[in-house]
Order: sequence, then structure tokens, then C-alpha cells
Amino acid sequence: MVVNNAAAKGRPEQGAAPSGGSAARVATSVGASLTALQVMQDAPVIPVIVLNDVAHAVPMARALVAGGVRMLEVTLRTPQALACMEAIARDVPEAVVGAGTVRTKADAQAAANAGARFAVSPGYTSAVGQACRDLGLSLLPGVATGSEIMMAQEDGFTQLKFFPALQAGGPAMLKAWSGPFFDVKFCPTGGVTLQNARDFLSLPNVVCVGGSWLVPADALATGDWARITQLASETAALR
Repeated sequence: MVVNNAAAKGRPEQGAAPSGGSAARVATSVGASLTALQVMQDAPVIPVIVLNDVAHAVPMARALVAGGVRMLEVTLRTPQALACMEAIARDVPEAVVGAGTVRTKADAQAAANAGARFAVSPGYTSAVGQACRDLGLSLLPGVATGSEIMMAQEDGFTQLKFFPALQAGGPAMLKAWSGPFFDVKFCPTGGVTLQNARDFLSLPNVVCVGGSWLVPADALATGDWARITQLASETAALR
């Protein structure tokens, strides 16, 4: 798939994590072709991010990258989400910005225009799948039932988001799916925490998990970027 290239790197924000250490570890370039499996394999956790202030976007992204997490799912749940994606794509080329809560073709188009390189949807429709293909966006479609998995597979998607993971059956459901859907890999999201992430990651059909705990609302509000870097660093131990 052909995807948008990141823009030039901006200067670090005051108080942001330094560019060395873990950041240097993940600063290897991501090529123009990005698959859903590559998105899933980059780190044990894809952060599910809700941003209400564009000023938070760049220092937050730099803090996550400094902790070893660079696949960043910015959800389309706030009016500022697209502007935040644009800021990250422009100023933090070490990060790979993605769009979450993609529900329509228009969502996918807006995300691509904002610099997103992958998309994550809460459910799946063929229209969303085709739109992402047309735009060069790698897609993690959301599924919660066997029928939804089969629909996504019919359209060629075999790396899927299991959502809402805990409410839809948790690790037990994924174990049950490993037989009939032996060729599918999952990113469980929804109800996943630092405390139960290993229960999911220990399963052979789980590549990574999605979690909101890496970017707590109170850390964003106070600009506690060091805390976000620490939370991101802790994910390495989950592998």
C-alpha cells in the first residue's frame, strides 16, 4: 500500500522527553509501504488516544516515542482530532500516526488528508474497507463475532481488532476462535489494562493489544510527559 510520507521533524517542545535512549531505539524509518501486521508488530500496545487540545499532540507523541511506542491511534472522538493528527505527522516523524474510530468513507478520507498512515475501526463494513484500500491506509477492522470475522476475511482482512475485547468474551473468546480462525491475528481493545494485558498477549493469535492507559487524561491535563514516557516504557516488559 502507498501511504503518506511524514513531514520534516520539528524542534522538541520544552519539557518533552529527550531524543536519545528509547527514542533512538524506535527512530528507525517506516517505509512507504505499511501493512496492518507491521502496525501490530511494532510494540505490544497500540495506545488509544483521545485528544481535546492540539497543544498536547506533539509533546504527547514525543513522550510516547521516547518510551518506545510509535504507532499512535488518535481517535476521531473530538473536534480537535484531525488537527492533532496533522501536528503529529508534521512535527514528530518518528511517530506513525493512525486514526481510530473510523466509521465511514468520509472519516477515512479526512484521516488520510491529516497524515494518518493507518486506520482502526470499531466495526467493519465493506465500504470502509474499500475506502481505506483506495486511500492507501492500512486498516485494523473491528470485530466482535465470528460472522464479522468472516465478513472481514471475505474482503481480504486477516489482521483484526477484537472490540470490545473484555465485554465480548476476553481471552476465552480468542482461545475459542483460534481453531476455526487459525489464520487470523488479533489486536484486542476495550477493557484491556496493564494488569490484564498479559492474559491477551500470551495467546498465539494475539499480536498486540490496544490500550488507553498509556495516555491518561490527567497526565495530558498537567503536561506530565515523563509519566507518559514511563508508561510507554513499561509496555516493553509485556512482550
